[in-house]
Amino acid sequence: MTQKILKTLLGEEIKPYPIWMMRQAGRHLPEYLKIRETAKDFIDFCFSPDKASEVTLQPVRRYDMDAAILFADILLVPIALGREVRFVKGTGPVLDPLNVSDIAKFKTDMSVLEPVYKTVSLVRQNLTKDKTLIGFCGGPWTVATYMIEGKGSPTKETAKRFAYEHPKAMDDLLMKLADSSAEYLIEQSKAGADVLKIFESWAENLAPPLFEKLVIKPTQHIVKKIRNAAIETPIIGFPRGAGLNALTYAQNINVSAIAAGTDVPLTQFRNLLPENITIQGNLDPLALRIGGQTLRKAVQSVLDSIKGPHIFNLGHGVAPDVKIKNVEAVISHIRTGDGNYV
Repeated sequence: MTQKILKTLLGEEIKPYPIWMMRQAGRHLPEYLKIRETAKDFIDFCFSPDKASEVTLQPVRRYDMDAAILFADILLVPIALGREVRFVKGTGPVLDPLNVSDIAKFKTDMSVLEPVYKTVSLVRQNLTKDKTLIGFCGGPWTVATYMIEGKGSPTKETAKRFAYEHPKAMDDLLMKLADSSAEYLIEQSKAGADVLKIFESWAENLAPPLFEKLVIKPTQHIVKKIRNAAIETPIIGFPRGAGLNALTYAQNINVSAIAAGTDVPLTQFRNLLPENITIQGNLDPLALRIGGQTLRKAVQSVLDSIKGPHIFNLGHGVAPDVKIKNVEAVISHIRTGDGNYV
């Protein structure tokens, strides 16, 4: 049986639209929380194939999603570069902030990511053939912001200053991340991933010249390296919050689909994109949290805005406080034309 998402990525409009949700495997599911308690920390969780494969499969079993997305984290690649990554409760990921001299001292060991490939293999073995398995990496700029700033920040100003003040060092950092990320995705594809996704989560508020330097060039490098390895797996790009820079992304990077953030008007976006690019998105995650008629209207608004091949998804990710019944209502709405919104 042909996968709906693969057919959509090849340019076919499939109805009802295929659906999966970013962060669908996670803290809103009690079965996830039960397994999470058995891992000593989040990194251990990501590097435990039995646990990671099980939580990858959980939302497909519960909701009958059209895709499973690998349970991992965008900050595993820095670990392969010899950097320590810690997850602190209430803070999130924490790293030792990078300086210029550190970039030349990376001790790359991609073998540390082998448990992730084992997870991919286990999921593909246990996923029915009609379901798509999505592998992913973080976009080089997004990963670089964490490495330079040491944690998430609302403005990314320290990382942007680094790009302006140390352009050669930033180029070196982005290319090292792009090379490692490409290898990471290649190995995920070889292990069984049907689709690959690049999460450029911090693409917003970049001046066009910076967007070209920090997002376009390293992402082009990733895609080129993947294709040069004879990997034809479709790629979804997600330049979240990029505004009109997303059009530059779509026109200059050879991806099969663009994931649209919550802020993107789908009809206008479709009219501006190259015809061969599928759109994924873009239900407001807050509406999913609120539920009821707010959610019903939000889902219908997305459906009314779709033109052409489309993968239904959120504009960002499932929050920990999302109610299971809300996810079920969305899926029912898309597949039957109505949902039990309460």
